[in-house]
Amino acid sequence: MSEPASVSMGIASRYAQAVFDLSRDADDLGKLEADVAALDEAIRGSSDLREVLRSPVIGRAEQANAVAAVAGALGLGDTMTNTLRLMAQKRRLFVAPALVEALKLRLEDQRGEVTAKVHAAQALSDDQRERLAAALKASTGRDVKLDVTVDESLIGGLVVRMGSKMIDTSIRAKLDALQNTMKEVR
Repeated sequence: MSEPASVSMGIASRYAQAVFDLSRDADDLGKLEADVAALDEAIRGSSDLREVLRSPVIGRAEQANAVAAVAGALGLGDTMTNTLRLMAQKRRLFVAPALVEALKLRLEDQRGEVTAKVHAAQALSDDQRERLAAALKASTGRDVKLDVTVDESLIGGLVVRMGSKMIDTSIRAKLDALQNTMKEVR
């Protein structure tokens, strides 16, 4: 991980822990989960919002006003709204997408779940999804949500990422390994 990305993740992690702790102490994790989902959808769906979050040209006051308007439109709770305002004042809004991801992880952990990011060469059937989720649950001991993306460049097989673990059974990876082995023989 690059140093700037590592710093961003550290900043986002600290904000996420504070927001999570405040929401848990207020017995308001349900609202936090709704806020995280709404904010995630807004960030993913709006290039204008992403630009406001990361633009160094936009001033603190303008960023604070923009996030307050977005928070109001999304119906975000006080904890999330105040956190976004604080981040604007501290010029930390650029870590908002990482904040959302860090909060998702904390909420999943609270529920005893984990999300597996799956890249498959072709769409998985419902039966394949169920079997994969069951196999991953057996190895992790936690409920597993699948986030499946089709990537035809894999040729066949799957790449599964859960946290820091990665399982690559793709044909592309096997061909790459074979190619490296053949280079070593020369």
